[in-house]
Amino acid sequence: MDVTPLPHLNAVLNSIATVLILYAFYKIKLGEREKHKKAMLAATVVSAVFLISYLTYHAVAPIFVFQGEGFVKVFYYFILISHVILAAVVPFLVVYVIWRALKGEFEKHKPVAKWAAPIWIYVSFTGVIVYLMLYHFHPNLPA
Repeated sequence: MDVTPLPHLNAVLNSIATVLILYAFYKIKLGEREKHKKAMLAATVVSAVFLISYLTYHAVAPIFVFQGEGFVKVFYYFILISHVILAAVVPFLVVYVIWRALKGEFEKHKPVAKWAAPIWIYVSFTGVIVYLMLYHFHPNLPA
């Protein structure tokens, strides 16, 4: 199975998720709940497809070692470590927030969503940054 296109797909999916979450945030600030709901559900689907693709890739792909040096290496690992730690939390936050919203329990949804959305945006955005640094700025294997 050739998985070399998957990192590129994953970056696209992360980019789409970031845009959808930002759009949903904008829509809820305008009071447009239905558009907010649709955008967040779309972001969830895109992120679920990303997770399947990501796990498929990492089940068979070799481990990459970042080739950058100096400050860029420190920056890369800071981004990567914070990304991985927060990425482990995001699915739980998203499931909780969506569950509460779909049940109409907005008083329980809103306080957690205020934390979940920025974390989810950070994870999606930094996923793209890690991809760019690993595959385009400091590549070590053909992608």
